[in-house]
This record gives sequence, C-alpha cells and structure tokens, in this order.
Amino acid sequence: MRPLTVVQLLPALDSGGVERSTLEIAAALVAAGHRSVVVAAGGRLAPALTVAGSEHIELDIGRKSPLAAWRAVRALRELLRSAKPDIVHARSRLPAWIARVALRGVTPRPAFVTTVHGLNSPGRYSGVMASGDAVICVSDTVRDHVRRQWPGTDPSRLVVIPRGVDPAAWPRGFAPSPDWRRDLAARFPALAEGRLLLLPGRGTRLKGHAHALRLLATLRADGIDARLWLPGVVQAGREAYLGELQALAASLGIADVVVFDAARDDLRAAYATADLVLQLSDQPEAFGRTVIEALAIGRPVLGWDHGGVGESLRAAWPQGAVGVGDHAALAARARALLAAPPPPPVTIPWTLAAMQAATLELYDRLAAR
Repeated sequence: MRPLTVVQLLPALDSGGVERSTLEIAAALVAAGHRSVVVAAGGRLAPALTVAGSEHIELDIGRKSPLAAWRAVRALRELLRSAKPDIVHARSRLPAWIARVALRGVTPRPAFVTTVHGLNSPGRYSGVMASGDAVICVSDTVRDHVRRQWPGTDPSRLVVIPRGVDPAAWPRGFAPSPDWRRDLAARFPALAEGRLLLLPGRGTRLKGHAHALRLLATLRADGIDARLWLPGVVQAGREAYLGELQALAASLGIADVVVFDAARDDLRAAYATADLVLQLSDQPEAFGRTVIEALAIGRPVLGWDHGGVGESLRAAWPQGAVGVGDHAALAARARALLAAPPPPPVTIPWTLAAMQAATLELYDRLAAR
C-alpha cells in the first residue's frame, strides 16, 4: 500500500462513537505509514490525536450558520489544495456538505468517503451521507436504512464495515481489583449485595431506563434480590428526566436498590461486575457497541431485538434478544440468564483490527482508481 494522505472531517473532538472511530482510523493510518489529518473544531480528544501522530487542523465545520459554513468551505478548499489528500472522509452531515462544495474547486479531486454512523432522518440534508464515492455503513442495519431512505443510492457504493472492539481493552474474564470493588460498595452500598443489573447510557428516555426499572421491580417481586446500576443517566441539563426516573423508582418500591450515576470511565470493570448487562433503547441503534463490549468481557447481555443491537445479539448471543416491548418475555429471559447463563461466545466477530484493516483497504482501493 503506497503512502496516502487521508483527511477526516467531523464537527469536534469531544466524545462519542464518531470521535472514537475517527481516532481509531487515525491511529491505524499513522501505524501504516500514512499521513493522517483530522479537521475539527478542537475538543478534549485533540491532544490524544496529535500525540498519536496525526495532524489536527482546527476549523469549525459543524456550526449551523450560513456565514460560518461559507467561511468553512473556503478554508477547507485551501487546506485540501495544500494537503493534496488522496481521501477526504466525512463523518457527519454538515462537514459532508462543506466538503462536497469545497471539493468542486480542488484538482485533482480526491476520493470522497462518508460514514453513516447512525440511522439519520430521511431527507436531502441527511442524504449527503449517501453521496460518497464509497459510503461506509457501520452495520447491516445502517445499510438497509440507507437503501430504504435513499433508494437512488448505487448499492455498489455501500460498504459495510462494522465498528469493533479491541480484545486487549476488553479482555475475556477481566476482573476488577478488590480495591475497585470496595470503593464501589463504599460509594454505592445498594450495589454491595444481590444480583447486579447494569444499563449504561446517557440521560435520555430513548435509552429505555424506565424499562430497566420495571424489569427490576418484576424480578424483586419474584423474590430475586436484584439491584440496578444506571451509569450515564445523571447528566447536566437532564435533571427533569432524572427526576421522572427517580419518581418511577419510588412508585415501584425499588428506590433503595437503584443507583443513578454519571458517566464513568471504568465501564470495563462495571461490565465485569454485572450479572446481566441491559440494552433497552426504545429506538433502533445503528450498532450494538454495548452488546459487543460486554460479550467481549464475557458477560451475558439482554436487549430488545431491533436495529444494530438486535443484529449483534442475533449474530453472537441470540439468547439475549427479546421482542421489542415484550416485558413478560424480558423478565422471563432475565430470570433464566441470572439463574444459569450460557457460556459467552468463544470469539467476538467485530474487532477493532478488522475495522481498521477494512477501512484502510477501502482507502487504498479508492486511491488506486
């Protein structure tokens, strides 16, 4: 593979799946001897990006203002003329639109790649993500969504490259230290005993926290000493939603066995401690990252069978897939998995290395045209 220059575009480098994937591909490019350039409006992940050998060009390409967008087009066009990239890779909608306009004034024109990270709303604005020379879909669920919402898309341009986990970062059988367990019990005494249910997810009702609360109430009514940990639900600006959940927990009589927590950086230890990991989002997800992280550690997972979560469960852990909204089946499956969980899958088919290799192979194929 000859050395390439690849420019990735995204609004900012703060946190999230888009940002994580950007850094993962940037690291793979540098490791393979390519030039990696990331254009974004800064963020807390920018230092990690540059320390790993990528270039960060700070440019606000995510501000939804006609004047700001026009300025960004001009600045990006000059950057692309100077950098002479082989690949321009847009990872969200406004940066993709800015790139499309900027590329009109760049010769020779680099290959234009987009990644559809989510189940974007239909329409022309989101349709830009289906306009790349190659359109990376992070799951079969996303590919099917693109084909359904933008039927004019050439299917040959759609490339499914699932996100992946690093087995070294999520090692099978990982166990947190005794100190970590003691600290958890000291901070959250409710989690010191019983069977632990874990649902990680930000503070939005789309993540299905209420389903987890009702499941907990059902299990405890059946005599199972279950507890529930909700890391990520405590979030600035989401206080009203948190209050709703706390009120629901109180009405169900389970307030003393539920822990509402902020986002954490030790999810690996949280997964390893859980007896059952839940993924109960009401809307289909593009990819089941929670599913594969927990299964990689070796923990059982229970989730609604739709979207990327259902896709991941059916492929790797069908015992954990339950029809959407079927609370009776959810409780029955939870009881079974808590009583005698089947052994975890021997291997996880979605690895970080496979995702990185497939993406770099796509870059090389496009650059060679």
